[in-house]
Amino acid sequence: MALTFRVTGIALLLATIVGVPIGAALGLARFPGRRLVTLVLYTGMGLPPVVVGLFVYVAFSRSGPLGDLGWLFTPAAMIAAQTIIAFPLVAALTMSAVDGVDRDLRLQVRALGATRWQLAWTVLREARIGVTAAIVAAFGGIISEVGAVMLVGGNIEGQTRVLTTAIMLYARQGDFALAMALGLILIALALAANAVLLQLQGRSR
Repeated sequence: MALTFRVTGIALLLATIVGVPIGAALGLARFPGRRLVTLVLYTGMGLPPVVVGLFVYVAFSRSGPLGDLGWLFTPAAMIAAQTIIAFPLVAALTMSAVDGVDRDLRLQVRALGATRWQLAWTVLREARIGVTAAIVAAFGGIISEVGAVMLVGGNIEGQTRVLTTAIMLYARQGDFALAMALGLILIALALAANAVLLQLQGRSR
């Protein structure tokens, strides 16, 4: 359980640190190729996790470009895979939230002489509910993910076994009672984490 939260928490943090600024910049900026970038992000939201896991597996395999890191079948590879899965969700939904902020607000802020950074911060604060929803969506997407972490983590007991891969293992072994119990624990953890995020969202209103 601790590993599940560690892998998911670090991946979500990394995806948020990278995805929110990029999503905000895309929501604010207008440039040639923006539609193409948006299309790529939206496509990334629907990427099958097992495909992401396959690419990460190849990258971290012994003959892959990142093979020297020795991350394959370690929590680091699982975090990398989950970060890649979470990033498009955070960035694309943040972009949509920022893009949906009333444009009159931007004009007012500019008229008051705000810098570009102050404008971006003001708009991002206005879109904070949508940004929180983006983070919640990304959390839900990766804590329940099994294909990618199974591929790159290997489901090694005591090292890379998380709740989702344990559920799959016990279900395959026919121990459905234990698998369902772990499933209920996973649902409870997801509910608790989402409740905390929603509570933070409520305080920010």
